[in-house]
Amino acid sequence: MANDSSDFARSMAIATSGLRAQAGRMRVISENIANADSTSPTAGGDPYRRKVPTFSSALDRTLDAQVVTLGKIKPDQSNFRVKYEPSNPAADASGNVKYPNVNSVVEMTDMRDAQRSYEANVNIISATRRMIQRTLDILKT
Repeated sequence: MANDSSDFARSMAIATSGLRAQAGRMRVISENIANADSTSPTAGGDPYRRKVPTFSSALDRTLDAQVVTLGKIKPDQSNFRVKYEPSNPAADASGNVKYPNVNSVVEMTDMRDAQRSYEANVNIISATRRMIQRTLDILKT
């Protein structure tokens, strides 16, 4: 019985680490979407650069299990979008304005993927709770 309860706790802790990582991923994606149309505050300057979350696995010694964590958030090195808008205050000397390298379609796809992974972790926690409840119900009878 002791191993069963620790397995339940490990399942919940592992799923919780997934929830934390996906929540962090969604925060980065929402930051990218929020800045999709921003420009540099200075003429000819660089605008917001898209951020890309990474994940890493780590051994949790108290659980004796691998858990996921949100790793470094790296800047996307792809080129900025450039539009010719000479009247824009952020335009350079040739009239071009740099816009962030954020593609809303890519961000929404990533958001949907993060949401599905988040929901899968929530389902793991719910299933584990149901199993614990069923076990307690069996022990009561």
